[in-house]
Amino acid sequence: MHASFLPLARVLAEGVLGRLMAATGAETALGYVVSAVAALGALIFIHELGHFLVAKAVGVGVERFSLGFGPRLWGFRRGETEYCVSAVPLGGYVKMTGEEAHVEDAIHPSAEGGPIDPKKSFAAKPLWARFLIVFAGPGMNFVLAAAIFSLVFAVIGLPVFPPTVGRVVPGEAAAQAGLRPQDEIVAIDGQPIRHWGEIEDRLSRSDGRPLSLTVMRAGERRDVTVTPRKAPVRNAFGEPGEAWSLGTSPYLPPVVGEVAAGMPAAEAGILARDRIVALDGQPVETWDDLADTISKRPGEALTLTIERGGSRLDVSVTPRAVTEKDLQGHETSVGRIGIARGSTQTYVRADPVSAVAKGVARTWDVTALTAVSIWKLATGQIPASNIGGPLQISMVAGQQAQQGPVSYAFFVALISVNLAILNLLPVPMLDGGHLLFFVIEAVLGRPLSLRKREIAQQIGLALLMLLMVFALFNDLTRLLPVGKLFK
Repeated sequence: MHASFLPLARVLAEGVLGRLMAATGAETALGYVVSAVAALGALIFIHELGHFLVAKAVGVGVERFSLGFGPRLWGFRRGETEYCVSAVPLGGYVKMTGEEAHVEDAIHPSAEGGPIDPKKSFAAKPLWARFLIVFAGPGMNFVLAAAIFSLVFAVIGLPVFPPTVGRVVPGEAAAQAGLRPQDEIVAIDGQPIRHWGEIEDRLSRSDGRPLSLTVMRAGERRDVTVTPRKAPVRNAFGEPGEAWSLGTSPYLPPVVGEVAAGMPAAEAGILARDRIVALDGQPVETWDDLADTISKRPGEALTLTIERGGSRLDVSVTPRAVTEKDLQGHETSVGRIGIARGSTQTYVRADPVSAVAKGVARTWDVTALTAVSIWKLATGQIPASNIGGPLQISMVAGQQAQQGPVSYAFFVALISVNLAILNLLPVPMLDGGHLLFFVIEAVLGRPLSLRKREIAQQIGLALLMLLMVFALFNDLTRLLPVGKLFK
């Protein structure tokens, strides 16, 4: 059996995917479930389709193609293959002619028996053919992720920030060069700049040498020279490092994008598209300034001056103390009023060839990040509480769908890579376990005995079930009020 399991250890280090709402209404919850089922159903189908197509290509017979495990809910037969949807939607499998029997056959046999055609037997195929069949499932998930990224980059574009200066840190290189918030950097060393990502790219390659910036300020063109400095940064896992920096960041206007129900901002009457121009009488120029001040003052009453429809009004709001955890499990109490910034990103389209190159590169980056995340989980560098199950995936899928098709497409690509890597882990019952058996067979010159493989698969199944239960436990403690009973 070549099966795919729902991705349980979704430890992508992009924190926005890890912060979930504590409760939702019935309509929203239904939307989340639909978004998750659509995403996972598509990913499982693509995964199993990979096994199916390669098996057919090398002449292996396919007895059953199933989405889900357990009792069959619906299906039909075409030719030698039974296509069905089964009751437990936590994966799927392809049953090929000549494979060892497994637990699904005890639930609903796929054939009436009879002799096996050796030409169509999986076990009779050469090792390279069996390896390709098994690897094709995860391989298709990698291909799907690259295709999604490439399509978005070509049709919609790469999401980027405009090259407009936001916060300027006092005493750093940008401040000493005279840069101000809302300056637009239009060129570096005479080369045009289209978006903030190009500024960061030039910085990373500067090696600390002085850069000549062409800046537009209030319609006037200015030339300034700035020398990057090494600055402390943290990577996706919160680990310290250094990078070349100007001491500035992209401009994020203090405009509200979303307001969370039941939070202080909603109770104070703050609305989406409100622009916050002052806090306790002090001007607010960027979203970063606003967020930092609110974060540092939980429980303190603040007066926000809001610009709405051409007029201004003052509202009083008290940030709620919220305990947040980073990936290492460190807890910090911060102030939150329940607002998210409005989007200021623009999209830069790539030509088809560049889009494919960028899509493959982005897939590789996500693959490396996910693999490192799983390794850090396995070695205890990241707490196991970061493991998420079906409920968490449903919440995140719904949130990404609400943010728009681009966010949802990127989420599907991320989960597709996650599914591929998890299925390549050398755990019996997963594709990686079968590939491990093939490597052993290549070394020994013969396959392991059927009995040893059966024992290994039983152990693998037990481990996967334990992981599933643990992930569901984490979901309950993270998302639902009953989780407090376990703490």
